[in-house]
Amino acid sequence: MTLVADTDRQSFVLLRLGDRRFALAATQISELVPPTRVFRFPHDTSEIEGVIIRRGRIVPVCDVAEKLLGKALRSRRFYLIAQQSYGKHKEWLALPVTGDCELVNAEMTRPSSSDGPHVAGWISHAGDVIEVLNLATLTPSSAELANPSASEGSAAKQPEAQP
Repeated sequence: MTLVADTDRQSFVLLRLGDRRFALAATQISELVPPTRVFRFPHDTSEIEGVIIRRGRIVPVCDVAEKLLGKALRSRRFYLIAQQSYGKHKEWLALPVTGDCELVNAEMTRPSSSDGPHVAGWISHAGDVIEVLNLATLTPSSAELANPSASEGSAAKQPEAQP
C-alpha cells in the first residue's frame, strides 16, 4: 500500500440553488446560518435584496440564483456567509441557499474558454460535475456598492436625507 499526498486537492462547499448544485472554495466561506429577517431599504443595487445582521455586522444579501438559474429563490433554507475580496479588503455577503451544504475535497479543473465568467472551474463529486463559482462576477463590485448609479450609467442625483 502506498501513501499518496493529496497536494492538488482543495476543500469546497457544495451549495444547492433550486435543483442544481454549485461549489465555492471553502476558504471563501465564513459560516452557514439559518434564515433570518432581511431588512429591506431603498437602494439602486439590484443584486442586493437587503441586509441581515450577523455577529454585530451588517451583511448584504445577494441572491445569485437569478443570474445562475434565471429566477430568484422563493424559499431559503440557509444563508451561506461568504467573503468577497475588494482589493485587500474583505467583506461578508449572505448567499441564500435552498438545501443542505456539504464540505468536500476535490481537484478543480480550470474553466474552458467557452465557460461563462461566473465559472472559476469544475469539480467532480459523487458522479456529478459541478461548477465552482467565481463570486466576484456574480456579486456587486466595491465601486457599485459605493456608487450604485455609476454601474447603471446613470447621472441622476441620488436622493438626500431630509429632516
